[in-house]
Order: sequence, then C-alpha cells, then structure tokens
Amino acid sequence: MSLQREQNRIEELWRRYKEDDDAQAREQLIEEYIPLVKYVAGRLAMNLPSSVDVGDLESFGFFGLLDALEKYDADRNTKFETYATTRVRGAIIDGLRSLDWVPRSTRSKARLVESQIYELTNDLGRTPTNEEVAAALGLDLDEYYGLLSELKGANLFSLDEAAAATEQPGDNLRILDLVVDQGLLPDQQVVERESVEELAAAIDQLSEREQLVLALYYHEDLTLREIGHVLNVSESRVSQIHTKAIMTLRNRLT
Repeated sequence: MSLQREQNRIEELWRRYKEDDDAQAREQLIEEYIPLVKYVAGRLAMNLPSSVDVGDLESFGFFGLLDALEKYDADRNTKFETYATTRVRGAIIDGLRSLDWVPRSTRSKARLVESQIYELTNDLGRTPTNEEVAAALGLDLDEYYGLLSELKGANLFSLDEAAAATEQPGDNLRILDLVVDQGLLPDQQVVERESVEELAAAIDQLSEREQLVLALYYHEDLTLREIGHVLNVSESRVSQIHTKAIMTLRNRLT
C-alpha cells in the first residue's frame, strides 16, 4: 500500500470515528496505534529497574491511548502520534505512582542529591561537576555514580512534574514538554513562551556531555546503549549522566 493510500485510510478512520461515532473505526484506530504504546513503554522501561514488568507499563499506556483517541482534536494542527505519546506516557507514570514502586529510601536519596545540586549551583553560580557533588555528599566518585544508577527510576517522576500550570487540569506544562518538541496545545503556548528562555538558560549551564545526552535521547530517539556507542562510554554511565542532568533541570525549573 502506497504512503498516500495509507494516509488516506487513516484519515477516513478518523472521520468515521469522530463524525459518525463508528465503533469499528475506533477499534481499528486502537489497533493502529498499539505499537506506539509498546514503543513508549519500552523507552520508559530503559530507565526503570528490571523488576518492573514491561507488560504492566503497556497496560497503563493503553488507557492513555484510549484517552488520547477520545480527546484528540485534529483542528489543533498537532499530529496524533505527538499528542498520544504525551498521554500514553502520562498514563504509565500515573500507573507507576499508584504502585508506589520507588522505595522511600530511594526517594529520600533523590531529594538529598537534588538538594546538594541546588545548593552547589547557588554557591558556585554554575552547575556543579560530578566530583563537586560527590564531595558534598561525602562520597567518592564510584559511590556517587552508583547512587545515580540507583536513582534512575526516581528521575522518571522528576521529568514528568509540572514546570508551570495552565488553566486546564491535566494539561499542565511539564518539564518533558519543554525538553521535547511535543507540539504544545494553544493554552500551553503562552506559558511555554515564558518558560522556554529559562529552560534554554538551564540547559546551557549543563556540561556539553549532559546536553548531548539529552539531545540524542529526546530529539534523536537513540537508546541509552546507542548513546553509549556515540560517546564511547557504557550504557550505565549514560544513564548516570542523564539522571544528573534531569535532576539539575528539575531544580532550576521548579
């Protein structure tokens, strides 16, 4: 089937679903976008402990897909895949929150690291190096890297937190929306214009390696392993760089 014919087929399914309330068209659209749910779940799973079942993530994400199908408005000139990715990801995050799978001790450690990064940033007038954060925590560098690896799951919630509020509940502008070009909804664009300069300044103060990891992961859709090949470091080290970068951005944007 040619690309144009496939596009026409999808558009016809959307017309039947939205205009005619066609249940069969809705089921076909769900089937069409199930791979998107699997993709988002797989990406998130890379930042979670192996004990978290990918099937559970996909189940949570499926409800986000249903929500996206119901609320999507093509007149907003946003691709459905872009809109649905945000909803699916949010549903998975909410599902993980309901399980409360992150131990309290891990949350406490995450708050401690974020607090040290915040204090050092204020004292130094720049983003602290790994060596400086480790020293402030009373850890050697290997212990600090091990701590960052332990905190990679807690970091997932940091990225999903609101950077600024909008008028519509559930549509708050999140750090993720600023880091990734999500095609923001109209009521978010006003907030986005006020937030993007602050985000740009925060990213500019990250190290070059941290900036590169964020760009490759969120814009180029590379996996942590692929980024490791680019940087010639291990996958775990890429995860550690990513964790520190997101913690730093969270402190600056919230």
